[in-house]
Amino acid sequence: MINLMYLVLTALLALNVSSEILNAFRTVNNSLNNATATIDQKNQTLFTSLQEKLKDPKSHDLAVIWAPKAEQAKQYSDEMYDYIANIKLRLKERSGYHPEKGDTTFREDDVDVPTKILDDGKVGDTLYQKLVAYKKNILTIDPAINAQFQNTLPIDLSMPKVEDKSNRTWAAAYFRMTPTIAAITILSKFQNDIKNSEAQVVEFCHNKIGQVQVVYDEFQALASANTQYLLPGQEFTISAGVGAFSKNAKPTITIDGASIPLNANGMAEYKTTAGSPGNYSKKVNISFLKPDGTRASLVKDIQYTVGSPTGITVSADATRVLYIGLDNPISVGGGNGRGAENMHASLSQGSIISEGHGRFVARVSTPGTVKMRVSDGKSETSVDFRVKTVPTPIAMVGGSKGGRMRVNDFKAQAGVRAELEDFIFEGVRFTVTGYTMTFAGAGYPEFMHKVVNGNSFSSVRDLIERAKPGSTITIDEIRASGPGGSRLLAPIAFNLF
Repeated sequence: MINLMYLVLTALLALNVSSEILNAFRTVNNSLNNATATIDQKNQTLFTSLQEKLKDPKSHDLAVIWAPKAEQAKQYSDEMYDYIANIKLRLKERSGYHPEKGDTTFREDDVDVPTKILDDGKVGDTLYQKLVAYKKNILTIDPAINAQFQNTLPIDLSMPKVEDKSNRTWAAAYFRMTPTIAAITILSKFQNDIKNSEAQVVEFCHNKIGQVQVVYDEFQALASANTQYLLPGQEFTISAGVGAFSKNAKPTITIDGASIPLNANGMAEYKTTAGSPGNYSKKVNISFLKPDGTRASLVKDIQYTVGSPTGITVSADATRVLYIGLDNPISVGGGNGRGAENMHASLSQGSIISEGHGRFVARVSTPGTVKMRVSDGKSETSVDFRVKTVPTPIAMVGGSKGGRMRVNDFKAQAGVRAELEDFIFEGVRFTVTGYTMTFAGAGYPEFMHKVVNGNSFSSVRDLIERAKPGSTITIDEIRASGPGGSRLLAPIAFNLF
């Protein structure tokens, strides 16, 4: 029984399930679903590589042996996963879930529905029998798989500890007088175990053949200019070449943090209309899959200039956006023969301070649009800036945003950090102030849930040290403080091997 269930059972003695407990189960369920989706994505990469190895004469003979075994593991897992998904849907529908009527809510605190379906209705007994059969089927795919995973496959079907001794069966111990959201969370835990088992077996089969293979089968001519604004006598350079990519490993591309879709040739095309005069910068981040199956990224700043009819140019040194809580550098160029020292600037809201030589620092506090007026004593121009809050950072452990990680690599990490990806300002920092951590799979016979203050792993080090290959560790409810105040970060999940 997961630790949170003890709280629920205690609350049920008073026939009252608190909203805090229901919310805790909801949080754990979401974390499990996120972790399961991450595992599934990694499995797809392995299966794509297996198909390539079947085509490669060098690996064909081994691939013919092990690729079908990986497919068999996937078939067993998909059938078991879908069976549990149908039970979850049945629980929700009996608890008032009617999406066809536009109602996606249900009675999360209903303790009668799980009892009637899974305990009294014997569905829980059938579930147990199917999980036993699933584990047996996975281990009997091949003797080598059985030898490798006989004691480590993350399917724990032992009888959980119970406070009520009348709950003598496995189904009663898990599901009798259990709120619907808690029963769904337990079922999500078994779905996660199934996908984790599939991932371990598929990777084992794949490793019997070789490393993850990414075939670069598409080519595209690439060309870029060194500038989009020149004066007489300046050098103009064009770089050209041929780039290669894989249909099965197309890159993920963002520009100033916004995702840009790929066209049929695997290229991202970004278009914008030139606005007010000034110098602009676009931060391009390209994330791609390397031949060894690991991800890499390339960050590049693309600069361009929009000229001014008056001769005065204004540019935010980062971009045409001012951020709340930051010192925003702005450069002003002279026009009509007037030097930068003659420039004067003002903002419609916030403050602006001159640092000399045409450089200013703007400070703003309200989202929206701010107008900056600049004068050189002879002419005047105005420029509109968008005012935005600093983007919410991404949670990371070490250099990873979640997914598969070696057990010892995870144990070597000190804590959780918040990273601003693709942000134009250098040196802007967020500090993690707290998070929740859940532990499941190998090394954790009972599902563990721990609330942590600060960013360090020190208070959960004893739980982390229990991790083994097959463990799943999810970090959720991550809070971080930085410019503009506190933020809630997206959860991250790690599948250890």
